[in-house]
Amino acid sequence: MPAQLGSLNPGLMILQGNRLEDLRDLLTEWIKTEPLQPLEDETILVQSNGIAQWLKTSIATTGDGNGHGVCLGIEVSLPARFQWQAYRSVIETNEGVGAVPVTSPYDKNRLRWRIMALLPTLLTEPLFAPLAHYLRNDQEKSRQFQLAEQLADLFDQYQVYRADWLNDWDAGRDQLRLAGGRATPVPDEQRWQPALWRRIGESLGTGRADTHRAAIHQRFLGAAHHLSERPEALPERIVVFGISSLPQPMLETLGALSGVSEVILCLLNPCQYDWSEIIETQEVLRQQRRLRRRQGMPTGLHQQPEQLHLHAHPLLAAWGKQGRDYLQLLSEHDHTDLTAMQALQQPVDFFSEPTTDTLLGQLQSDILNLRPLDETRDAWPPVSADRDNAIRFHRCQSPQRELEVLHDTLLAAFDQDAELTPRDVMVMVPDINEYAPIIDAVFGQFTYRDRRSMPYHIADQGRRHREPLLVALEALLSLPRSRFRASEILDLLDIPPLRARFGLAEGDLDTLKRWIEGANIRWG
Repeated sequence: MPAQLGSLNPGLMILQGNRLEDLRDLLTEWIKTEPLQPLEDETILVQSNGIAQWLKTSIATTGDGNGHGVCLGIEVSLPARFQWQAYRSVIETNEGVGAVPVTSPYDKNRLRWRIMALLPTLLTEPLFAPLAHYLRNDQEKSRQFQLAEQLADLFDQYQVYRADWLNDWDAGRDQLRLAGGRATPVPDEQRWQPALWRRIGESLGTGRADTHRAAIHQRFLGAAHHLSERPEALPERIVVFGISSLPQPMLETLGALSGVSEVILCLLNPCQYDWSEIIETQEVLRQQRRLRRRQGMPTGLHQQPEQLHLHAHPLLAAWGKQGRDYLQLLSEHDHTDLTAMQALQQPVDFFSEPTTDTLLGQLQSDILNLRPLDETRDAWPPVSADRDNAIRFHRCQSPQRELEVLHDTLLAAFDQDAELTPRDVMVMVPDINEYAPIIDAVFGQFTYRDRRSMPYHIADQGRRHREPLLVALEALLSLPRSRFRASEILDLLDIPPLRARFGLAEGDLDTLKRWIEGANIRWG
C-alpha cells in the first residue's frame, strides 16, 4: 500500500558548508521547522558508526541552544545497506514481492566461497593462465582462499563504482567505459576478469544471475521512473550527512528517490569558491555551478595542470581529486531551490571564516578562500612552532608507539583545557581492525582510579573482530601456524563457552596461570 505524501516537498537539496558543526545545526533547525509525521523516524545516512554516534550525541546535547535534550526517532544507516532496501521497495512495488532477494548472492562474504569453488575448474583454460601461474604449488589451498577473497573484494568494488563495466561484461562486451562515454577493450592480460564474472553468473543459475548490484540498479531506475506515489517502505525524508564521497549509482538512487521523498545532502565543502577546474583532466566541465568563481582566477585551468599551484591552494590541487570528482557528480543532480531556506533565514551555502590565530585556522582560511601560495605568504606572519600546536606531526616506529603518543597527547590536552572532554575527541585510523587490540592494550591498561585513565570506545569493527566466539574460532583455526603461546591459550579460556566445554570455572583461571608461570611455560 503506497503511503500518501506528507507536508514535505519531494526533491533533492544540497546544503554546503565548511564546518560539520554548522551543517549539524542547520540540519537540526530544518528538522525542527519541517517535522515529519508523528511516530515517523528520520532516516540519516552516514559514512561510519563514529559519525553516527557523534551526530546523535550532538542532536541530544543541551546547553548550546541547538540540542533537543534527547535523540529519538532517528534511524542511522550506511549508504549501501539503505540502497539495497530502496532497490527492494521500489522494484517490488513495480514487479511484485520477492522480485529482489533480501541479500544478494553477489555480496562479498558469499562471493568469496563461490569463487573459491570455481577456481579449480578454470585453471586448465588458457584464458585463466595468470591465475593458474599464481596458484601453482598451492597444496594447502591457502593461496586459493586468499585469491578468492581478493577477487570477491574486487568485484564488490566494481558493483559499487563500475556498474557500467559489469553490465557490458554481462552482455559479452569485454570493454571498459571511460569518461565522456568512450570505451576501450579490456587488456589481453586482464580478459580473465570479464570471463570469470560471467562464469560466476552461470554458476548461480537462471533467475539469480542478474541479482548483482549493477543489474538491480538498472531495474530500480526503470521502476523509479514510473513511481507516482512513495512506497510505504521508503522514508518521507532521507538525509545524507558528512559523507565525503558517494559513487555515481548511489547519487542516481537518491536522485530517483527525490521524486517521491525529500532528500537532503549535507555536504562538507572546504572551499566557498568553484574549485572544479583545479582538476588534472582534459575533459571540459560543462555543468553550471552554483558556487561563484574566485575573482582574478583564469579560465581553462583544467588544461594547464602545471599551473595549478599558481592559482589555487596546493593542497586542493594535490589531494582534492576525490572531492572534485564528487562535486562534479553532484552538479549533475543538484536542483536545489536556493530560496528553500528562507524559512530559516539562512543561506543554503553556509560558509564561515575560521579563527586565524593558529596555524590550523590559517590553513583552513586559505583553503576556504582558495588562496595560492604567494597570497598565503603575504596574508600571514610567520608562526612560531613553540607557541602553536594546532598542527603537529609525530614520527613513530609502530602502531603501538602511535597509540602511546596519542594517549600522552590527549592527557596533556585534557590537562590544559578544562572544558575539553573525551566525548569531544574522534580519532581516525587507516584500519580499525588492525589498531583495535593495540588501542585496548594502551588505553585499557589503567583502571578508573588512575589519573591516566580515560573512557574510550572503538567504532566500526566488524563482528569477526569483536564477537568473542568469532575471535576464538579464528584463533583456533590459526593454531597450526602459531607458536601455541601460553598467553593465547589463557585468552581462549577467558571465553565462557570454551571454559564450559572443558568444565572450568572462572576462578580456575588464576590457578592455571600460577601453574603455567611456575612451570615457566612460554609456548609449545
